[in-house]
Amino acid sequence: MNDICLDIDYSQIYKHGQNIGGDVFLLDRAEGSNIITATLSDGLGSGVKANVLASMTSHMANKMSFSPLELGHSAEIIMDTLPVDKEKGISYSTFTIARIAFSDDKSFIDVELVEYDNPESLRFEGSKSIDWDKNLTRLNRKAAIKSELIYSSTFGMKEGDRLIFFSDGVAQSGVALGEIPASRPAKPAYYGALPSAVNVKSANKTEEWGMDSIKEFISHLLETQPEIDSRALSRAIVTEAYKRDNYKSNDDITCAVVAVRKPRRTLIVTGAPRNKSSDKRLAEIVANYEGRTIVCGGTTSKIVAREMGKEIKADRSPSGNLPPAAIIDGVDLVTEGMLTLTEVADRLDKRILLKDMTEDPAKRIISILRESDQVEIILGTKLNDETDDPTTAAKIGVRFPVVDKIATSLERKFFKEVEIKYY
Repeated sequence: MNDICLDIDYSQIYKHGQNIGGDVFLLDRAEGSNIITATLSDGLGSGVKANVLASMTSHMANKMSFSPLELGHSAEIIMDTLPVDKEKGISYSTFTIARIAFSDDKSFIDVELVEYDNPESLRFEGSKSIDWDKNLTRLNRKAAIKSELIYSSTFGMKEGDRLIFFSDGVAQSGVALGEIPASRPAKPAYYGALPSAVNVKSANKTEEWGMDSIKEFISHLLETQPEIDSRALSRAIVTEAYKRDNYKSNDDITCAVVAVRKPRRTLIVTGAPRNKSSDKRLAEIVANYEGRTIVCGGTTSKIVAREMGKEIKADRSPSGNLPPAAIIDGVDLVTEGMLTLTEVADRLDKRILLKDMTEDPAKRIISILRESDQVEIILGTKLNDETDDPTTAAKIGVRFPVVDKIATSLERKFFKEVEIKYY
């Protein structure tokens, strides 16, 4: 497990009156690769047509991002593929593509960024907005009414750095449809507490938010809340744009955030150790773990509580149709074993949203896992005395396929780092 991680997330509000977004954000990673591609595409218009155009662009961009081609050249190929609207003389969709690569030892991160006709991306070192050099490619397609500009750049990211990009629903928020944005900058915003989003007084509806004010807004937020994660930051930006549209979004509002920070770690322990002599060591690992801890299983929780000198207490939290959780001082969550973990595995595999889940121990586990970057699983292998190899012992037990399903979903669908250890 490395000591830096990528935190990538986005938020989105559809255009008022639409049931589908014309902006599409796509995040992908080639299996077995250290490369992650994040693409934001904005389709021409709104609704279904715009969604189809943006989806086509973002999927094409992601696929080409994993090819050996230089990303800027890939963008030119995408532009040659995209049609131009005959009436308006502009491309059917815009895009921002970030190809993010960890070094083999995951000690540093390199980014290739390509931007076409979306608002300019922003970079922050801590709370400081920074500028950087970009290469310009000018395309002159026959049907286009103007030269089309593609900007490409490369840079490194370290802990505390952020890359933020968004659609014009953010940059142009505050301007009613059909109005011309005001030339003056937006009024200074009032920054308050952040429960789920920033509490900011709405600006005049006819005033475009504008890039300078957006930078100021983000910089202040990062200064006052340096540990804010990508989900909360993107939500704060989108919420402020929505406020400036007087809570009736004039366009699709989408914001994506790429952050580099120390990883949030979680440890799951399930199953008794193969050898009773390992019980004490297992409890020490739980007690001294630098991160959140989850113990699953009645026998496992008894071992951990006994070796830590703690009592197992009843947890009165809702349990739905699952066995109730328990409490051990010094452990973040204690649950039953296989029924709960099987439910966790199924919900992760189906990517069920937290808001659609019953309040029960499985939801509590998934909530912790979704907030984590690195997940370590200690899988006890005490099954019988006939198999000396602990890995083999685990594979023939019912726990292994369930834990393996959880690990696979976390890695492939939620881009978490997962390590399984057999004990």
